[in-house]
Amino acid sequence: MIKRAIYLLSPVHKANTIYLPMIDFSIVNTELDLSQCDTLMFTSKQAVKSADVLNSEWKEYPSLAIGTATARQIENLGGKVEYCSTSFYGASLSQEIINRFKNRNILYLRPKEISFDSKRYLAQKGIILQEKVIYQTHCVTYPKEAKPQHNAIIIFTSPSTIHCFLKNFSWDMSYIAIVIGESTKAHLPKNIQYEVADEPTIDACIKKAYQTL
Repeated sequence: MIKRAIYLLSPVHKANTIYLPMIDFSIVNTELDLSQCDTLMFTSKQAVKSADVLNSEWKEYPSLAIGTATARQIENLGGKVEYCSTSFYGASLSQEIINRFKNRNILYLRPKEISFDSKRYLAQKGIILQEKVIYQTHCVTYPKEAKPQHNAIIIFTSPSTIHCFLKNFSWDMSYIAIVIGESTKAHLPKNIQYEVADEPTIDACIKKAYQTL
C-alpha cells in the first residue's frame, strides 16, 4: 500500500491533515446598506463573517444559505436561516428562489469572484436579485519547497483553492484530488485522478481521503 500524506488547502485547520491554506480574505467595502432588502443570501462562511463586521443588523433578516457550513455560521453569529440548500450548486439555490422566494427582495452578499452567476440566471426567469460584493479572496504564495510530496492526497474545498494551488505548483500525476462538490470538480485539470466527497463538507472530504488511502 502506498503511504499518502493528506493536504488540506482550506483556511480551516483540521486534525490528521497537513495544513496548506491556499486562500485568504479581505473585506472590500466599508459599509453595508440593508434598507432595500427583506432577505439575505449567503453562499459561504466568509460572506457571513464579512457581513457581521460591516453591519451587525444583518442578523435581523432571514437568510438563504448554500451548504450546511454556511448555515451553521449564520446561526453561530446569531442570524436566522430560513432555507439551506445542501447542494453547493448556485443553480440549486437559485431554483429554490424561483419556487419559494420570488416575491422577496433578496440581497446576495457575495465575494468579488463567483463560480455561478445567480443574478444572471434569475434575471432570465424575470427575478431581480440585488448583489453586494463585500469580500474578495487572495492566493497565498508559497516557495517551491512547499509543494506537496509525491503520492499526496490534495483536498480542494473551492474553485479558488484549485486556482491558487496551480498558481503555486505544477500538478504531479501521482496526486489524488478530493473535491468538496461538483462545482469545484469542474475546475480540476483534465486527466487527473480525483474523488468527490459524499457531502459538501470538509469533514466529508477528509473521510473520503482516508477511504482513498
